[in-house]
Amino acid sequence: MHNQFPFTIETKYGEKINFLRMEGDRLILEGFCEPMAGPGMHVHLRQDEGVTVVKGKIGYQILGKEPQYGGPGDSVTFKRGIPHRFWNAGEEELHITGWIDPAENVAFFLTTLYDALNRGEDKRPELFDGAYLTYRYRNEFDTPEIPGFVKKVIMPLIYFIGRLTGKYRKFDQAPQPI
Repeated sequence: MHNQFPFTIETKYGEKINFLRMEGDRLILEGFCEPMAGPGMHVHLRQDEGVTVVKGKIGYQILGKEPQYGGPGDSVTFKRGIPHRFWNAGEEELHITGWIDPAENVAFFLTTLYDALNRGEDKRPELFDGAYLTYRYRNEFDTPEIPGFVKKVIMPLIYFIGRLTGKYRKFDQAPQPI
């Protein structure tokens, strides 16, 4: 885990985040997405998130609502507990600035998720690390598109197998879930 700012993470799917600094409990970042790239539907159960478009066209959606779009200078705030997604809806790279407040475990979670996505296939994280994140940090982050049975039965089982087989020793210094 990174304790020093700034640092950068990126996926093989065209997403990059620069974690710039902490301002109190707020994590300041900037992001870049290739056309059509961006995080899938997700929920921060404990954090608010805000983004402002620097360059490009953003598409964003709240679960169950119609997609909306914005351009340079437009800002969007996603409140905690509200499933949302955003993506590059243009033909050039999307550049955003943003914040997550309070940061809590989000830098560790996203760093580990991006690493697992880079080792996985079809935009799915590597199975054991995906189960680790989904199960261990279930009170902080959620992915509505994962069926309930998978989250409540399959992921805990995979997590348990991962613990038994020592796959999570690399996370011995991971932050405690909240």
